[in-house]
Amino acid sequence: MKKYILSIIVLLAFSVFANASKVVTDSIYSNNLKCWQKYNVYLPTGFEKSEKQYPVVYLLHGLYGSYFNWEKSGNMKLVADELISSGEADEMVIIMPNAGDYDVRNYQNGYFNVVDWPYEDFFFNELLPAAEKKYRVIGDKEHRAIMGLSMGGGGSVVYSQRHPDMFSSCYAMSAWLDNKMGEVAGNNQKKDKLYIVCESVSEHSAINFVENADDATIAKLKTVKWFIDCGDDDFLMDLSILLYQKMRDKKIKAELRIRNGVHNWEYWHTALRMALPFASRNFAK
Repeated sequence: MKKYILSIIVLLAFSVFANASKVVTDSIYSNNLKCWQKYNVYLPTGFEKSEKQYPVVYLLHGLYGSYFNWEKSGNMKLVADELISSGEADEMVIIMPNAGDYDVRNYQNGYFNVVDWPYEDFFFNELLPAAEKKYRVIGDKEHRAIMGLSMGGGGSVVYSQRHPDMFSSCYAMSAWLDNKMGEVAGNNQKKDKLYIVCESVSEHSAINFVENADDATIAKLKTVKWFIDCGDDDFLMDLSILLYQKMRDKKIKAELRIRNGVHNWEYWHTALRMALPFASRNFAK
């Protein structure tokens, strides 16, 4: 009898563990980038035993980062589990793509198309459709959000500006939105990989985009819900304030929070706790 009860307990425990949320690492070969690209995916509790489709969040890392940063340094699984369990966030799939490497001078970083690194083409034409099909994502604007930190914060804003039909909301954390004033210093003596990514951020200035937007573009930007979040001691704070001012001038509604903090994981960990509920509130129900 004791052995039978023990077996039942083991089976129940295994069933609970097998059905728990998890972060899995996947990869896709990119014809655009001519290489394999890894990415992490958060799957909510019950995903493997369900046939339902889920809303999706794209969670982007920063410069000197990689696809595993949000799990390893940002404790995103713990945050997502707690918010979903409490009902503050919807059950969702969270996709964390790879757009860089710690060796920023010798390995190309960035979310934009540059020479030999057409990353935006890869993201929208290869990664997004393949991952959303594989992981049962609903796959429309109303159930898709994007967010990120630093370089990924800027990338999330620019992607939402250039593809407003794709995202219901955008949450920018400590966002690198421009580089005309050398907010991140490239190597001016040698056009290495860091120089190229800095140049690409200047060329894809999120601030200039809003400033130069015509009425038709402004109307499209208004279909996205915007949240700009930056620390008061962050070296990128002025860019966040400037973007908000430009958006306000164009009557594009956005939330702005300047909170106590710097450019670090402590700040982004707390930002994620606001970002996932924000995305959830703006998913179609």
